[in-house]
Order: sequence, then C-alpha cells, then structure tokens
Amino acid sequence: MCPIMDKIRNFCIIAHIDHGKSTLADRMLELTGTVDVRQMENQVLDDMDLEKERGITIKSHAIQMQHKGYTLNLIDTPGHVDFSYEVSRSIAACEGAVLVVDATQGVQAQTISNLYMAIEHDLEIIPVLNKCDMDNAMPERVEDEIVDLLGCKREEILRCSAKTGEGVPEILDAIIDRIPAPNGDPNAPLQCLVFDSVFNSFRGIIAYFKVVNGTMKTGDQVRFVNTGKEYDADEIGVLKLDLSPRKEISAGNVGYIISGIKTSTEVKVGDTITHVARPCDKAIDGFEEAMPMVFAGVYPIESEDYEDLRASLEKLQLNDASLTFQPESSMALGFGFRCGFLGLLHMEIVQERLDREFDMDVITTVPNVSYNVYTKDGNLVEVHNPAGMPDLTEIDRIEEPYIRASVITTAEFIGPIMTLCLGKRGELVKQEYISGNRMEILFDMPLGEIVIDFYDKLKSISKGYASFEWHMNGFRPSNLVKLDILLNGEQVDALSTLTHRDNAVDFGRRMCEKLKELLPRQQFDIAIQAAIGAKIIARETVKQVRKDVLAKCYGGDVSRKRKLLEKQKRGKKRMKQIGNVEVPQKAFLAVLKLD
Repeated sequence: MCPIMDKIRNFCIIAHIDHGKSTLADRMLELTGTVDVRQMENQVLDDMDLEKERGITIKSHAIQMQHKGYTLNLIDTPGHVDFSYEVSRSIAACEGAVLVVDATQGVQAQTISNLYMAIEHDLEIIPVLNKCDMDNAMPERVEDEIVDLLGCKREEILRCSAKTGEGVPEILDAIIDRIPAPNGDPNAPLQCLVFDSVFNSFRGIIAYFKVVNGTMKTGDQVRFVNTGKEYDADEIGVLKLDLSPRKEISAGNVGYIISGIKTSTEVKVGDTITHVARPCDKAIDGFEEAMPMVFAGVYPIESEDYEDLRASLEKLQLNDASLTFQPESSMALGFGFRCGFLGLLHMEIVQERLDREFDMDVITTVPNVSYNVYTKDGNLVEVHNPAGMPDLTEIDRIEEPYIRASVITTAEFIGPIMTLCLGKRGELVKQEYISGNRMEILFDMPLGEIVIDFYDKLKSISKGYASFEWHMNGFRPSNLVKLDILLNGEQVDALSTLTHRDNAVDFGRRMCEKLKELLPRQQFDIAIQAAIGAKIIARETVKQVRKDVLAKCYGGDVSRKRKLLEKQKRGKKRMKQIGNVEVPQKAFLAVLKLD
C-alpha cells in the first residue's frame, strides 16, 4: 500500500559547490539502511563517472528512504551555477530544503541564490553547518552569517560532520519534525508533475514524477497534457537505489513511470500526467524554462555521423532538459547543430558526455551569446551566430545582454577582483560587508565578457575563495563588431566572433598568434589574417615546408639551379591555388583559452 500522506516528507539538499552535499546524502542513505553496506561507496547518488572524477553533481537524483516509520524522498541537487535549472526542478517537487553551509568557508554566492529560489517556492528551510570537525572550522562566525541571512534562531541551526556521520541522525529527525507533509487529495483527479526523465535503451523513456493529487495504478491509461499523447502505465514504482516497482502511488509521493515511450520529444520535463478517463482541470505550473546563455556550434567530425549526432543530442536532452539545439551548416565544417548551454562548464560536460555515453567525436565552435540586432528599417533580428549577422550597411544598432553579477569574497582580494571586473567592461553597482571581513560586490557586466574565461580567472586571483552568481539584467546598446579569421584569403566561419570594438585588435592579434602555433605547416605559405569587414587588423604567416631541390647540383652552371628553383616556385603556386588548410580541433578549443 502507499504510505499515508502524513508520513511522507519530500526534501532536497541545497548548497554551494563543494560544501559536502553528496557526502551528507551518503550518510543519510547509510543511516536509514537504504543502501546495503556492500553497495556503499563515496558519492553513491552521483552515478556518472564524470561526477565522481570532478567531484561535482551534474544531475539531480531522487531516492526514497525509510526512517522511524516515515517515508523520506530526497531529491539531490547540483551546486554549480551552470546547473541551477536542475535545482529549480528539484525545488518544485519538494516541501522543504536542507541548506548546507561549509563551516570552513561560510555562506557563498550559490548558497544565497539557491536559498532565494527555495524561499520563493515557500519551502521550509533547515540550516545545517557541515565540516564542524575540521581544524579550520569557524562555526560561531558562520552561524552569525546564517542568522543574518535567514533570520532564524541560533538554536535552529544544526551542526554536523557529513564525513564522520556525527549530527546526521538529528538532521533526519529535524526533517520529520520541521518539514510539512505534502498537500494533496488521493481521491481527486490525477495530477503528476514530471521533474526528470532518463533514456533506457531496453525499456524506452523512464519519467520521474511527483503525484500532486490523485492515485496512479499499474495498467492505468494516462495522458501527458502538454504533448497530448496517451500511454498505458506498464510499470510504476518508487526510486530506491534501483527502480522498485509498486502497484500504486498516491498523492504526495515521488515515483517513476515506464510506458514504452521511444521518441524523446514525447516527454517534456515540467509536463503534467493525468488519467485519460478522468482528467484534471488544468496542468500544474511547472518551473521556469531554462534560458540558454551560451551558444556554440556542435559538428560531427565525419559528415555521415550527422544523424547519429541528432539522435545522441535528443537522448541527452531527455536527461538534461536545459540543452537546446537546432540544425545549422557551416562552410568549414559542413552540417551540424547550434546548441544552447547554460554556461561554459555545461558545454564542456555535454561534449564529454557525447563522447563517453554515445561515442560521438564532435568539433565545438567558439561559444558566444545571443545579441539583438536592429536594422535600419526597424526590424529586430536575434543573432546567436556571427554568421547570421546582417550586412554592416543595414545595421542601425546592436544590443547585447547584460547581467547583474554578485561576487562574495574576503577583503584582501577586492583589488584584483575589481580590476578583473572593470577590465571586462563591468560597472560597479555597490559593495557592502556581509560579516567580518567578507564582502559582496555587485557589478553590471556584458554576458559576452564572462562567457569564456571569467570564472577561471576569478577563482585563480582569489585563491578559490571568491564565489560568483549572476542573473540576467536586460539588453543595452553596444559598439560590437564581427571579427573574421581568414586563412589564405578564405573565411573560416567557425572561428568568427562578435566582440567589442575596443577589444577587437588585441583579440584578433592574439587569435592569429595562437593559430600560427597550432596549424600544421604545409608545402606553401599560409596567411592567417584577422579582419573587420574588409579591413585587415592583424596577420601572421605559417612558413612553408621547403624541399632542398638544389641538393643534387654539385657545382655546374647557375642556370641549372635557377631552372630547378623556378620549377619548384611554379609547383608551389599551383599547390597554393588548389591546397586547402585543415583547422584542427585544438585550434577551436585554444581560442577559448587565449589567455
């Protein structure tokens, strides 16, 4: 039988990256006996090799535990700013959140961002101080920060060490005592919110849902409201470490449904599931749609792999609803897709997953953001790709997206961080002390400036202590130009970028120097040029590989040598006309790491 609603608690764990969220989840699973001792390993919920290697959570995971007669549904969340969409989905399916703060580092930017998201959804917040057993922990100081942030009482903050397990039983008790039971009517028409889905090559698509109202039974005929498709619920169940089938799942609980869906476009995250015979009146308000911030072209290395790449992206999109893609073609790379990502780490992870999970070798072009271009006849063109830029003579103005960035750091790093942000065309909005010597600085910055290397630079100049969070802040007019790269006079559209006029010459020069190092030498000179429109602003030359054709001439008349050199010169000229220059994948990646 399904557990009674009063005995169900749905909660998520939110934290900044690396504050010990996955370790705390491990201890909870151990304490509640959900995971067998033999199956136990570090980061047990992070089932991708990539997550374990990098020590980050990429995907939110759901798992059900039993504790003191209560059913606890934990929906784990990622901590990195690029995966905040996953967090919004988890929060939509919960009634409470455990806010984990590292006692050695204090409140950081992503902590605040995720907390505000949870408060907007009226979640009950349980503040937890982790890593209290470490020598450099500052529990009193960090507790002050949490009290300032949440306005809670000091005694409401729980202390624990996720590594040793100390204090974890108290957290489980607090989840039962403080987080409310879900609202819902098991006898009302069925309403389920789909918060995730995965692709299984044997069973089709498995959708994860939370039952808001009603009861679902095995064999029921169900309809997905947004797509209008109808299916039989072949198998339903709850999420233990593996799928655990059940006869029925009623309001308040979290589960999965397998109904033999093979086409990835038929399941949308945020959709509502209802009965065909007794449908609900309206769909549930899902969570906000993910807004892609960074756009890049993804092309198969072999052109015949185009359809395989499409299928791989569709399957990946099931598992990661924030990935968007549409077909495009390039002169240099053939047919591929223009993909939208939430950030640079997201783009890197998608590329890595395509390689590992689908065995797809791809070339990714230089990432850029979306611009609004206004033409002289008053039309608005959204440009995601420099190749889609209207002719210069037709453009009235270009507007670029701006963000409001929040950087939290200690006072000693203020100088270098200010220099970095102002160098990226940032404008200081305000700065204020949070507590002790920790400060929050707010900047308005162009999104295009932070896309490539801002986060890495921020981490290195602050020795890893600064934390960074941002949200969109409208569009502003800007003096942007399209920078083209020419190889032997031929434009390589995959290397074109949109950049600010003040940075164009310096950026073009650096690109030419980098390409000179990376392009393999040919039997003819390769001219690498950076151009704005028809004006060349930088040039480098990759020198030809020469064969010594005079080696066989021992003395003799000078006209013999000249004849051989003339013959070689004609051959080189002909080769230059028909020879084409292959741009290696390293060159596209190097542009991202110009500094």
